[in-house]
Amino acid sequence: MNATLDAPGGDPNATGAAPRVATDGHREVDFRVAFDSARLAMALVDRSGRISTVNPAFAELLDASAQSLVGLPVTKLAPLGLDRRTRAACAAVLRGERAEVRCTRRLKHPGGALLWAEVGLVAAGPPGPAAVLTVADVSEYRELRERLRHLEMHDPVTRLPNRSLFFERLATALAESATGRVGLCYLDLDGFKAVNDTLGHRVGDELLDLVGRRLVQCAAGPRGGHLVARLGGDEFALLVEGSTGTQQLTDLADALLRALQRPFRLAGQRHTISASIGVVERPSAGTGPTELMQAADTTLYWAKADGKARWTLFDPERNAHRMTRQALSSMLRPAVDRGEFALDFQPIVGLADETLRGVEALVRWRHPRFGTLGPKEFIGLAEENGAIVPLGRWALAESCRQARGWQLRHPGLPIYVSVNVAVRQVWDSDLVTDVADVLEETGLPPGLLQLELTENEVMGSGGRPVRALQALSEMGVRIAIDDFGTGYSNLAYLSRLPVRALKLDGMFVRGFQAGQSGRTDRADETIVASLVDLAHKLGLTVTAECVEGPVQAERLRRIGCDTGQGWHYSKPVAPERISALLASAPREAPRGNVVSQDAGRRARGAERRT
Repeated sequence: MNATLDAPGGDPNATGAAPRVATDGHREVDFRVAFDSARLAMALVDRSGRISTVNPAFAELLDASAQSLVGLPVTKLAPLGLDRRTRAACAAVLRGERAEVRCTRRLKHPGGALLWAEVGLVAAGPPGPAAVLTVADVSEYRELRERLRHLEMHDPVTRLPNRSLFFERLATALAESATGRVGLCYLDLDGFKAVNDTLGHRVGDELLDLVGRRLVQCAAGPRGGHLVARLGGDEFALLVEGSTGTQQLTDLADALLRALQRPFRLAGQRHTISASIGVVERPSAGTGPTELMQAADTTLYWAKADGKARWTLFDPERNAHRMTRQALSSMLRPAVDRGEFALDFQPIVGLADETLRGVEALVRWRHPRFGTLGPKEFIGLAEENGAIVPLGRWALAESCRQARGWQLRHPGLPIYVSVNVAVRQVWDSDLVTDVADVLEETGLPPGLLQLELTENEVMGSGGRPVRALQALSEMGVRIAIDDFGTGYSNLAYLSRLPVRALKLDGMFVRGFQAGQSGRTDRADETIVASLVDLAHKLGLTVTAECVEGPVQAERLRRIGCDTGQGWHYSKPVAPERISALLASAPREAPRGNVVSQDAGRRARGAERRT
C-alpha cells in the first residue's frame, strides 16, 4: 500500500475512524473500506503505545465502542489478558527492538462464550503508526488441533491413551512425581491370539475394549487417577505417577488379575482369559522412561515364564542374572574364535569289572571374567543363538583328536569318546559331513566315536535329523540317547532309530543310594531293571549316569547295567589324566576292556583325592 497514515500527535480521542490517506482520495476510500470491513480485528498503535484507531471487528470482539478504545495503552487492554512477559515484548516492538510478538490467549466473547485468540503486534515502518495490533479468533483451529492430537494420542479400539501419550505422561511423572516415586503395571493378555484366530479380529477388538474398561475401573479406585494406556496388541500399562510404595503396586496388580478373570461375553458366549503382569516400583530420581520400561518388560517376561496368570515384581538379583546371561550369549561366538573353550573327559566304566570303556567329552568355558563355566551355564544359550554350531564343530574335532592320540599311544586299549550333539547342529549345519571330515582328518575309527542326543531332541525331531542319524550309523558311528527316561518315554522310536546305547538319567540312579535307614528305593530299581532288560533284548547297551557310591554301583551291576559314570569312579578330568590312566593299564585287557579292575580302582582313588 502506498498510502501514508497520519502521524501521531493529534488528539487521540478525536476519532475512531480509519486514518486519512494524504495523497489519493480514492485510495483513502479503498483503505477505509478494507479496514472497516475486515473480519480480522485490527487496531493501529501510535508511538506512545496507545491505540489510535480500531476497526469494527476489533470493537465487537472486545465488546466496546471504538471511541472508548482509542487512546488506551495497548499493554493495558484488560480483555486481552497480556501477561508481564508479553507486555515487555510489546514494548520492545514499539521501541523498534523487535519486529513482532504473538501469543495465544483465552478470551471471553461478548455473548459469554470463551474463545481462543491469537494476539499479534507487528511493527510498522515510518511514517505512520508504530505497530498494527491484530486479534484473530483461532478457536476452530485449536479445536481441530485438539481433536487431531486426541486421535494421534489415543488408541482407536479402546479409546485409551496410546504408547505416545503414555511415554509423554511417564516422562512427566518421572520429573514431577509428588511422592518422588513411580510405579508401573505392565500386562499382557494370556491366550489373546487364540481369540483372534478362532473368533476373528472384530471380536478380538471387542475383547480389548472390554479389557480396557475393566482396567480403567481398577485404576479409578479409592486413590484413583492412574493412567491406563494400550501400548499395542494385547499389551496395556497402568502408570502410578505418585507411588506410595511396592504394596500399592502389588495390591493394584491383584485387583487387575481379579477383574480380568471374570468371564467376558463375546459373540454370544462366555469366555475367560487371564493376564500376566510385570510390576515395577522405584524412585523417580535417576530413572529414565526407557530404563523403567525395560525393567517392566523383563518382569512381564518373568511372569509369563513363571506360569502366566500372575504378577511378578521386579527383582534386581534376577535381573542381574538375566544381564549376565545376555552378556554370555553375546560373547559365545567370539569366544569360540578366541579359543576360550576346553574339554574335560569323564570315564565310563564297565560295571562288571570296573574297567575303562570310554569317556564323555564335557566342554568348559575358560571365561576371562567369570572363570570356568560348565555346560549347564552356556549350552542352552548357545542353542538359542546358534553358537552351538561352531562350538559343537570344535568340540567334535577336539574330542576325536584326543581319542585318536590315545589310540595311537595305547593301540591295545581302544576306548571310545562320547560327544554331546544338539539337534540344532543337524538343522543348521551338515552334521554328517562334519563328522566324516573330522574322522578323516584325525584318523579316528568311526566305531570309537559315540554321539549323544537327549531323548526330547530325538523324539521332537524328524525328517532331516532322523536321516542324519541313519547316515551316521551306517558310517559306523555309535548313537546314544542321553537322559533316557525323563522325556517322552515313548519306546517306539527305539525300534525306528539307529540307537546303540541308552544313558539312564541320574534321577533313577540316585534312588539306588542307601539312605540313613540303609534302604534303597525299590521303585527306581524296578524301573531301571525293566529298562535294562528291554534295552538288552533290543541289542542296546545301558550306561548309568551319576553313580556316586558303591551301593549304587553294586546294585546296578547286579541288575545287568553295562557301564556307569559318576564321581564314584572319577570326576571330569583334563585329557592328560586320561592319558596317565591309560598308561597305568595292562596291555592285555579281558573281554576287550581297556583298564583292569585294579587300575580302575587306583584311578578312582586318585581322582577322589583331587
